[in-house]
Amino acid sequence: MATNAIWYRRMSPRSTEEEHRTATPLELFFDLCFVVAVALAAGRLHHAVAEGHVGHGVFGYATVFFAIWWAWMNFTWFASAYDTDDGVYRLTTLVQITGALVLAAGVPRAFDSADFAVITAGYVVMRLAMVAQWLRAAHADPSRRRSALRFATGISVLQVGWVARLALPEKLLIPSLLILMVAEMSVPLWAERAAGTPWHPRHIAERYGLFTLIVLGESVLAATTAVQAAIDRGEHVNSLLSLGGAGIVVVFAMWWLYFDQPAHDLLTSLRVAFAWGYGHLVIFASVAAVGAGLQVNVDHELHIAHGADATRGWAIAVPVALYLVSVWALQVFPHQRGPIAAVFPVTAVLVLATPFTPAPVHATAALLAALVLITAGRRRHAPPTPAPRWS
Repeated sequence: MATNAIWYRRMSPRSTEEEHRTATPLELFFDLCFVVAVALAAGRLHHAVAEGHVGHGVFGYATVFFAIWWAWMNFTWFASAYDTDDGVYRLTTLVQITGALVLAAGVPRAFDSADFAVITAGYVVMRLAMVAQWLRAAHADPSRRRSALRFATGISVLQVGWVARLALPEKLLIPSLLILMVAEMSVPLWAERAAGTPWHPRHIAERYGLFTLIVLGESVLAATTAVQAAIDRGEHVNSLLSLGGAGIVVVFAMWWLYFDQPAHDLLTSLRVAFAWGYGHLVIFASVAAVGAGLQVNVDHELHIAHGADATRGWAIAVPVALYLVSVWALQVFPHQRGPIAAVFPVTAVLVLATPFTPAPVHATAALLAALVLITAGRRRHAPPTPAPRWS
């Protein structure tokens, strides 16, 4: 009897007021496997920008990162509501992880030759495993069955669309991509209207924070590369060490600015949660892109980049500015208004001017350090978390 309970439990909804709700080891392992896909996407963006293929690199990065983020986000919100941690749940999650690794393996082909067959295969594997999870939830939770079945139906139909897209003529690939992306993001909006799923605010905020740390790790790696290059090559030592130091300041400031305000108390309604959750696409993608931008600057210091010199400044300034605006909109502005909150968008504008300076990474680091100093100590204490309102 106990053995059966380990392998299969009724998928009852989790309480939205459950105390001490934290990420599970399985969720952490799930995130770890997604690191591979994020690293490959950021690496390809770095090489494309360094070679001067900015438009191609940015488009490929945006489309690949959307698939990574969307699969991660759907699992995260489902797990917040229905994580049973039994054998069936773990095995289904393993299938999703396998799909993520297949997706990661297809990233180079998608960037180099616009061949999305492998990425689509990995994505479909992840999403169909998610369908199985939703069907299980529909069976076990009658009060939210309509919502779970809408999720399962919407996801299933769209997987047919993703596979069919591979056979379309080239001129229809981009329009069909945009249509399918919008349709993907519309499924939760449609499904949650039937009956809101019981996600946990503190758990969701922690999960998003953990994924932010993962993508910040890509930027830490880029800064480390600058130091390693200085040590290994024995040339441009001072400039590379200085670049690595500035990169660390940028990454540390980004970490500080994101985690300076509590997020769980913002998630008080489904409408707010959707805006907050979807808006993190920009935060995650821009943080990983900062790592690619730092790598581009290392290449320029070593004179191995073929892109224009101005590219190195924009490679760091654009993602940092996007990060500041998105953190301001999602994390800062809802907490406080007035001059302090306005410093974020002002700093973003100033960051966009750094490519016109001789040392754009250093100038960006100085601006972010100043922003941290201005906002430090003004964090307010979070009030008790209210129960989510499903409206």
